[in-house]
Amino acid sequence: KPQNFDDIHPPTVQAKVQVDKPTEEPVVVILKAKANLPYPSRLQKEKLRKEKDDILVVKFMEIFRDLHFELSFADALIHMPKFALMFKKLLNNKDKLIELTKMPLNENCSAVVLKKLPEKLGDPGGFLIPCDFTGLDNCLALADLEASINLMPLSIWKKLRLPTLNDTKMVIKLADRTISKSTGVAENVFVK
Repeated sequence: KPQNFDDIHPPTVQAKVQVDKPTEEPVVVILKAKANLPYPSRLQKEKLRKEKDDILVVKFMEIFRDLHFELSFADALIHMPKFALMFKKLLNNKDKLIELTKMPLNENCSAVVLKKLPEKLGDPGGFLIPCDFTGLDNCLALADLEASINLMPLSIWKKLRLPTLNDTKMVIKLADRTISKSTGVAENVFVK
């Protein structure tokens, strides 16, 4: 049992409260809402991990600054296993970068780097070769580039009295989208 009532309870103070004047503004109480995290310990662990990583980074930088004075590279890798992998990657990439800087450029690469692209040439189009047929004064023939065929109207073929045509079932779609059925094919026609 307590010996004295004053030891347990603080002294009470009486205050006068005026009841006759109502308050004009309503009192709003703002409660700070606590976020209900499903795993609050996980958040704390992440914070602790970040703090530890920050401390490790600071320690690593201190060791790195003093590396050439007090500590060998191998010892630094042993003391800082988290950053050993980073160091190895850094050194491996450095070697690769040095190799790439020494690589000679060929003509195509240097043209792209120097922005010297070859000049665009226009379409040369078809070219005509002067030829001489008996009975015709002027004759221009298209050159056969072996990638295309030359068409000639049948009336001109007959007028030139050229050899007979070999039968064919070839149907030709022309550039203007018209379809032409050829009467025959002549091969190895000599033109002088």
